[in-house]
Amino acid sequence: MGFFDNVLGRKKAVQPDLDQIFGLPSAAITLEAALDFRPTGVGSVAFRAPEGRAFAEVQAEIQSLLDAGGGPRVESERDGFGYTWLVVRRDPSDIAGLVTDLHAINATLKDTGFGPTLLCSLVSFRSSSGQILGMVYLFKQGTWYPFAPRSGSSEQRDNILEIQIRDTVGSDLAVEDSLARWFAVWGAPGLE
Repeated sequence: MGFFDNVLGRKKAVQPDLDQIFGLPSAAITLEAALDFRPTGVGSVAFRAPEGRAFAEVQAEIQSLLDAGGGPRVESERDGFGYTWLVVRRDPSDIAGLVTDLHAINATLKDTGFGPTLLCSLVSFRSSSGQILGMVYLFKQGTWYPFAPRSGSSEQRDNILEIQIRDTVGSDLAVEDSLARWFAVWGAPGLE
């Protein structure tokens, strides 16, 4: 950072640490043992996709990368806020494979110039009682947070459960310190 950046109060952008994604399989074991949450086998990556050929080429590159490793099909969905979600489905017992796929998607988007448009990745969990949980990875922060919508209610979160999950997986994952960044992902593709 230069002298004028310091004087003007500019900060150098923090580079995301995609390797933080690989902490999720150990956190999944902790979530199952401590709170009865199991992976559903569904994960997704959200970003603001530009229109046109460039994105179509990148999506084809992502699919061929996953196909080369015998990976799953990638589904593309757009939410009501204009974000594109690339959704991956795997056997629920293969959380490591799912995390590897999400890492490959994030890395490919970043390496092809879409890094600034990346928002988050999401991995879905469910308890035996049916409670849904999304573990959300904030790309620009390199941190995780839990998102637990209340079962049977529209757009209400179970904040107590989210704090309990934060405390439970804090030694497995880099959890986002600022609760203000724990934004809601209502109806996010992949949150099942």
